[in-house]
Formats: sequence, structure tokens, C-alpha cells
Amino acid sequence: MVDAVSSSNAAAASGTGRARLAENFDTFLSLLTTQLKNQDPLAPMDSTQFTQQLVQMTGVEQQLLTNDLLEKLVANTGSGISTAVSLIGKEVRADSDQAALSGGKAEWVYKLDRAATDVKVEVLDSKGRVVQTLAPTDNTAGEHTFKWNGKTANGSSAPDGVYSLRVTAKDSGGATVPTGIIAQGVVTGVQQVDGKTVVTINGAQIPWEKITLIRQAPTSEPGGATTASNNNSATNNSDDEETSTPAAA
Repeated sequence: MVDAVSSSNAAAASGTGRARLAENFDTFLSLLTTQLKNQDPLAPMDSTQFTQQLVQMTGVEQQLLTNDLLEKLVANTGSGISTAVSLIGKEVRADSDQAALSGGKAEWVYKLDRAATDVKVEVLDSKGRVVQTLAPTDNTAGEHTFKWNGKTANGSSAPDGVYSLRVTAKDSGGATVPTGIIAQGVVTGVQQVDGKTVVTINGAQIPWEKITLIRQAPTSEPGGATTASNNNSATNNSDDEETSTPAAA
């Protein structure tokens, strides 16, 4: 309760300071303009003094902007990041179209709201350029796993990095079938980026508020077997190296 009151008071003080700065800056410009218009041509205003005044006003403005950023960091540190840290090591799902390509492997889950007859899956690089396009053959309604081996449309290997997925689908009547893309994997890190809390899933940084499901990560049993929370999937090869497999709900 004390922290909330302190944060509220700090925000109010910052807002008051910002308003006063705006008023003072307007007054400063008004006085400066009047002074320049009415100065003695034989004894013009000292340019050094003029520059110093501008620098001082700019410094105050930058300090207030810095205070705003610190307020955001404090707010996130007190809530978002402390909560998100508990996700490390957990398997999660999030509404995100991003995944990292590493060692020739990247994986997404996409959903078709209803059965489709024409589905196009496109992999885009960080600049939004399409690097690979595929047409899965399993177009039933539900979730599907798309695995990409990093090969581009011309057969070359794409560099490691974060890529996004775009899925478009149509039914037999040519109507658009709604789709969704899900990031799924184990959280390996939590950090602050531009005042926002993000978690690392499959090498991609995703805002933690995008997470829609949290569960225990699969554990290895004696003998190398892995116990997962879902293991009912069927493979459907849409290419020699890229596959689209129905994902378990």
C-alpha cells in the first residue's frame, strides 16, 4: 500500500514538473524572441549566453524524460519481471509469430479455425522479406506444427536469427479461413527491453503478457525417454525437410 502511494506521489510530482517545464519553456521562448526583436543592433545579445540558456533548458527536459523511464523500470521491476522470473524452465505458449532459427531448426504452431483447401505458409526474415514459402498438405481444422530447416526458396541456408511466420488459408469456396500462430517452448530467460518485460522462448523475445498457457516442462525418464504433456501427433511431410505436423491441443 505504501509503495502504491509512493508511486502515485512520484507520478504526480513528475507530471507537475513536466507541466511547469512546458510553461517555463514557453515563457523562455517568448522572452527570448522579444529580446531578439528589440535588441540594440550596436550591442547584440551574447551568443555564448544564449547557447548556455538553451543547454540548461534542454538538460532539464532530458532529466524529466529520464525520470519517466525510471518510473517505468521501477513499475516493471515491482510487478512484471518479478512475476516473469518464475516462468524460467516452464513450458509456455504465447500469441506470437516469432521463433529463432538455430542450427538449421525453427518451429511454430499454427491454427486453422476450420478445414481449408488451400494453405500457404511463409517464413519472413527480420525485415519482413519472404525467404521460404510452403504449402502443407494437412489442412484439417485445429493446430499444426510447422518445422523449418532453414532452407530458403533458392536452396541456400538462412542465417541464424529470429524469423516470423505468416499463414494464409482459404476454403473450397474461396473464403478466407481465420488462422492463428502460437509460440511454444521452454522459457530460458527474462529481461527488460525498453522498459518492458520480455521472456525468451525458442530464442525469440516475446512480451510476457502474450503468454496464454503455462505448464511443467517435459522431464526425462531413466533410459532417455521423455515424458511430455502431449505426445499425440502425426507427421505429414509437405517437403523433404520442412514438415507440418498436427500439434496436440
